[in-house]
Amino acid sequence: MDVLTPAALRARIASAEPDSVYLLIGDDEREKAALITALADTIDEGVRAFNLDRFHGGDAGLDDVLAAADLLPVMAPRRIVIALRAERMLEPPKESDASRRALAALEGYLKAPPAETTLVLAANGLNTRRRISKQLRERATVVRCGVPEDAAGVRDWIRERVEEAGRRAEAPAIRLLGDLVGRDAVRLRNAVDRLLLFADAGETITSAHVRDLLGPVMAGAADDWAVARAIEQGTTDRALRELGLALDAGAVPYMVLGQLAWVARAKLGGARVAPAIEAVFRTDLALKQSGGDPRVLLERLVVDLCGTAAARGAGRS
Repeated sequence: MDVLTPAALRARIASAEPDSVYLLIGDDEREKAALITALADTIDEGVRAFNLDRFHGGDAGLDDVLAAADLLPVMAPRRIVIALRAERMLEPPKESDASRRALAALEGYLKAPPAETTLVLAANGLNTRRRISKQLRERATVVRCGVPEDAAGVRDWIRERVEEAGRRAEAPAIRLLGDLVGRDAVRLRNAVDRLLLFADAGETITSAHVRDLLGPVMAGAADDWAVARAIEQGTTDRALRELGLALDAGAVPYMVLGQLAWVARAKLGGARVAPAIEAVFRTDLALKQSGGDPRVLLERLVVDLCGTAAARGAGRS
């Protein structure tokens, strides 16, 4: 069946009913998440809870997914069933009679999928030599969610991400960014996000932006102290964005907390250092006691510290 780009799938969703089966394949998790959201939004919000099922390959099996896909929608023309990390279901580490039966059931499903259901299988990658992979590529709509292999494709990918944000980038800047980063989807996404944040709104991104902001970073390790610098400057929006980029790139929450504790001790002086350190201790305790989502806890701390830094700056002016 069809092989689509993410942009082509969005256009198709906007103009027609979703297809019966999608295979979202590739290492760009953010792209896959965005496409899944776009598909889910085709169900009316009032009945979405009854007609949208999500499963994860680490917690559920293929038989659970197929059972949900066979159900009729409730007060809606269509239901959507999503299997994340589907490679764990489609290529289990240990084959068994149950897993073989489940794969056979999926092959039968692909031959005659229910008209009222859209099945979405999101996978990082599949062994193309396996029978089920060939069946999916023949019968599902395949959407590649990763960075292309050739340099021209990488440049097109960067340009699309920039244009999606309503911005422009010069061709030499796009070429330089592709040369520096390569095909790693996470690093490339983070690099584009940093550029969009660094360049002023309405400003065209140039090679100078790429060299000034990303050259040293891409030549070595990620910019681990970007959050700390933004807090020192009291720029809350930027600090939160840098925090999100760091966590999305795999930063460990406790390591981030250690950096923020250093900022509180070393960069926030006077009467404001005590409440800043108290906020760090509260966050540390909440993380240790599983007192909330680590991302949310760190975001709150960043807001507190940025407010302290901004107040310090205002007091000096």
